[in-house]
Amino acid sequence: MTNRNSPHRVLIIVENLPVPFDRRVWQEARTLRQAGWTVSVICPKNANYTKSYACIEGIHVYRHPLPIQASGLAGFALEYGTALFWEFVLSLKVLYKHGFDVVHACNPPDLIFLIGGFYKFLLGKRFVFDHHDISPELYEAKFGKRGFVHKVLLWLERLTFRTADASIATNDSFRRIAVARGGMWAERVWVVKSYPDLNRFYRVEADPALKRGRQHLVGYVGIMGNQDGVDLLVDAMAHIVHTQGRRDVGCAIIGNGPELEALKARAQEKNVADYIEFTGFLTGPTLLKYLSTIDVGAIPDPPNVYNDKISMNKVFEYMSLGIPFVQFNVTEGRREAGGACDIAPEATGASMGDTLLSLIDDPLRRAAMAANGAARAKAEFRWEAAARQLLAAYDSVLPSAATSVVSKTEHATT
Repeated sequence: MTNRNSPHRVLIIVENLPVPFDRRVWQEARTLRQAGWTVSVICPKNANYTKSYACIEGIHVYRHPLPIQASGLAGFALEYGTALFWEFVLSLKVLYKHGFDVVHACNPPDLIFLIGGFYKFLLGKRFVFDHHDISPELYEAKFGKRGFVHKVLLWLERLTFRTADASIATNDSFRRIAVARGGMWAERVWVVKSYPDLNRFYRVEADPALKRGRQHLVGYVGIMGNQDGVDLLVDAMAHIVHTQGRRDVGCAIIGNGPELEALKARAQEKNVADYIEFTGFLTGPTLLKYLSTIDVGAIPDPPNVYNDKISMNKVFEYMSLGIPFVQFNVTEGRREAGGACDIAPEATGASMGDTLLSLIDDPLRRAAMAANGAARAKAEFRWEAAARQLLAAYDSVLPSAATSVVSKTEHATT
C-alpha cells in the first residue's frame, strides 16, 4: 500500500520512451524507490509495453497511447499535444491514488513544465527538470534550419529551466547550457550521467550462431531516428560488401524507431539485406547475448550541433562490455570514449566502412581498445556515483527528505 503521509513521493513523466525500456529513467526510478520514495511514472505505450498500468519492483507505471511516431512538424505537434493531455490526466490519477511531492520531467518535449508549473504554483509541489535532449539543436539537426520554430524551442527551454527547482544534466555540456542559456544557478544543476548498472549489464558467453556463418559481426544498438545516422551504417555495410568485396562481415542492428522500415528498404536497395539483421527491440539476456557476440560496435551518429553535445548511451554500454567501436568525430562521444574507439574521419558510409574494416582486421588493436574501455568503465562509469548526484539533487529541493535519502544512498545503488 502507498503511504500517503510519506514526504518522499515523486511523479516522473517521460514522453519519448516507455518504462522500463528507457534505461536512464528506470535506473533513476529504482534508485529513488530503493532510497525510500514512493515512485510513480507516466510514459507512453509501444508495441512491447501495452499495459496501461503495471507495478514493477514497487514502482507504479502508468502508460498512455500515442497516435503516431512523429516525423514532421505537424506530426510532432499531434504527438506532443496528445502526450501532454494524457500526462495531465494521468497525473491527476497518480495524485489521487499515490500522491507526489515532486514532479520530475524528462524532455523532450520542453512542454512538461506546464504540468510541473501547475502543481508547483497551485499546490506547492517541487519541480525537477531532467534534461535528456537539447531540443533547439535537435530541431536544427532534424530539419536543417533554425527560424521561428527554433526561437520558440529556445523560449520553451528557458521557461522550463525557470520553472525548475533543480535541473539534472546528462553531461557538462548540458550543465553549461542550463546555466548560460537557461538562467539556472550553477549550484542548482546536477550532472547525472547515463551509466549502466554493471550489476545488471555485463558480458555473457558469446553465441557464434548469431554471426550467421560469418567470421565477424558489427553491431549497433539504439533508437533509429533520422538524426541517428543508421542509414550511414547501412551504407557502410554496402561499402564493405560490394566495394571492398568482404563477404565475412555481418551486421546486427538492434532496436526500433521511426526509421526502421526505411532502413530495411535501404538495405534491400543497397543489396545488403542478407548481411544485416534487424533484430528489433531486445532486452535482458537476449540483448546481452547479442552485445557479447559483437566484434566491433558502431555509432554512426553524424557530427552536427546536436550530436556534438549529447552523451550517447551506446558509448557507455560498449565500453562497459569491453566492445571496441567506431564513431564519427563528435565532441562528447570522443571525450567520453578516450582510447576505446576509432574515429571515422569523414561522415560518410564509406569512411565508416573502411574504419570498421581497419579495426576488424587488427585483432591486437581491438583487444587493447576493449581492455581500455572495460577498465575505464569499471573505474569511472559507475551508476553508484550518478545515483548519489541524483539523490543530492532531490535533497536540494526537498530538504525534509535529507536524513532518509542520505542514509539509504548506498542501498539505493545495489
